[in-house]
Amino acid sequence: MAFKGTNYHGWQLQPNAVTVQGTVNKALSTVLRENIHVVGAGRTDTGVHAAVYWAHFDYPGEIGEKEKICFRLNRFLPDDIAIYGIYPVHDKAHARFDALSRTYQYHITRIKDPFKREYSYFFFWDLDMKRMNEACRILYEYQDFSSFSKAQTQTKTNLCRIYKAVWHWEDHMLIFTIQADRFLRNMVRAVVGTMLDIGQGRVGAGDLRKIIDSRNRSAAGYSVPANGLFLTAVSYPEMPDRQTGGKN
Repeated sequence: MAFKGTNYHGWQLQPNAVTVQGTVNKALSTVLRENIHVVGAGRTDTGVHAAVYWAHFDYPGEIGEKEKICFRLNRFLPDDIAIYGIYPVHDKAHARFDALSRTYQYHITRIKDPFKREYSYFFFWDLDMKRMNEACRILYEYQDFSSFSKAQTQTKTNLCRIYKAVWHWEDHMLIFTIQADRFLRNMVRAVVGTMLDIGQGRVGAGDLRKIIDSRNRSAAGYSVPANGLFLTAVSYPEMPDRQTGGKN
């Protein structure tokens, strides 16, 4: 599935708030005539988008023709959420805990572009991308990213393993791609804010080590706006072509 996060308070169910999970639960329950609770690949913050997202749910019966179910689901869902496919998997499959890695991209536009306003951060100050990519390589040296985590979260550990972190240009767009086994609340947006400070020369690339070692959120940069952030991939262990069981 995919969703535009502008109108939602993130993926996760919340009391008195419209969320992607709640919206999908309602549509699935209506179409399948069963109380359905979907479990997603992970949380997304308010306003964050997902170009690729996976979720699983338990269903006691036969789904039937999956293409027709997708068609009916998409008719019930608002225009900013799309279901692309439904697949049977084994009973132990878990959209969140089985994920090997997740990949996010942050989009920055260097010119005022009315067509990118909802999907990118307009940042017109000069940036040194070489210095920013030097700082990216430092991220590989660490696993404790407390300095980039939102305070007072329910996570038991702030350890993450980063597999990829790089900046590149696409026309007038500056794009940051980061892949890790897991991410902390607000982590990517805080990393990007710190990188922008480095790109402007306000913070040295080498100072990133001091920021991470401090394990103090106030030592890192600001959190950039959510509208430029996209979840772009979630990887899972390879599965056999044919699966059995009631989890989809």
